[in-house]
Amino acid sequence: MKAVRLEAVGSIALRELAKPSPGPDDLLVRIEACGVCGTDRHLFHGEFPCKPPVTPGHEFSGIIEAVGSSVCGFSIGDRVTGDPNIACGRCSHCHAGRVNLCSNLTAIGIHRDGGFADYVVMPQKQAFILPASLKPTHGAFCEPLACCLHGVDLAGIKPGSSVVVLGGGVIGLLTVQLARLAGATTIILSTRQASRRDLARELGATVTVDPTATNVIDAIAAPAGLAPGGADVVFECAGVRETVEQSMRIARAGGTVVIVGVTPQGMKAEFEPFDLLFRELKVLGSFLNPYTHGRAAELIASGAIEVDRLISRQVALEEAPAVIANPPAPGEVKVLVVPGHA
Repeated sequence: MKAVRLEAVGSIALRELAKPSPGPDDLLVRIEACGVCGTDRHLFHGEFPCKPPVTPGHEFSGIIEAVGSSVCGFSIGDRVTGDPNIACGRCSHCHAGRVNLCSNLTAIGIHRDGGFADYVVMPQKQAFILPASLKPTHGAFCEPLACCLHGVDLAGIKPGSSVVVLGGGVIGLLTVQLARLAGATTIILSTRQASRRDLARELGATVTVDPTATNVIDAIAAPAGLAPGGADVVFECAGVRETVEQSMRIARAGGTVVIVGVTPQGMKAEFEPFDLLFRELKVLGSFLNPYTHGRAAELIASGAIEVDRLISRQVALEEAPAVIANPPAPGEVKVLVVPGHA
């Protein structure tokens, strides 16, 4: 089979590998689509820990082609999405229900071979069935949506809340939709690219801000701003220093900041502890997707979340190394790797 291999930091190529076989508790899945994530680019640049050589790709879905001898509840031909994050179930974090903080966490596409390939093997406990009628590309959005769901869960959005989303990539645009479903009545998205601002308004943002044309903090949180005094909840979804620092100044006193964007490992940001203290801000990190992947699959299957308009382009496996090794194209939201795509 063909597979994209991250062979070392800065080295990625398409290779021919033996088709894998499932173990007793595993599924062999023929990949229909796998999304390119910012984390994949961080892996390529050595900004996120992984174990090369490895096949990246953790946002995948496909069709079961073979099942292990102990598999129950899954059949050949089922369409499934895979939760890539495998918790050990034994450590203190797992026993406390914090599976995303598992001391022995391994991830498909980071520590073991993932979805930028014709096939992937995954434990049956990581699989969730999708409708046979679902558009094949839609299942690849379950993993990023699951991560956004965790952030929204942590935020505790209430009906009538004001929400700011910093960053107009796929995470920001999914978060806008979840904030709308959660009952937020003011949803403000800030992003540099006009096409993403237009799309955000179509998907539920009540207003957007161009950070290249205005001071974002003043435009939102000033007395005459879009959310005078600041927003109830601010989601940082860009994973860059500027928006991390903005997020704490845009939240209202007593508000909540949720860091969802993945920053490069080692990046620093400045904040004023007195400001956090004096305004009693709650600043939370949102890591992975504990117990949210199944809910994400249900939302995708129901059509409650728009994903078609988030797909910028589809590429074949042969094109994937170049996509991962280079920055996103202007206006790009989500690139899907589709094996066999012409």
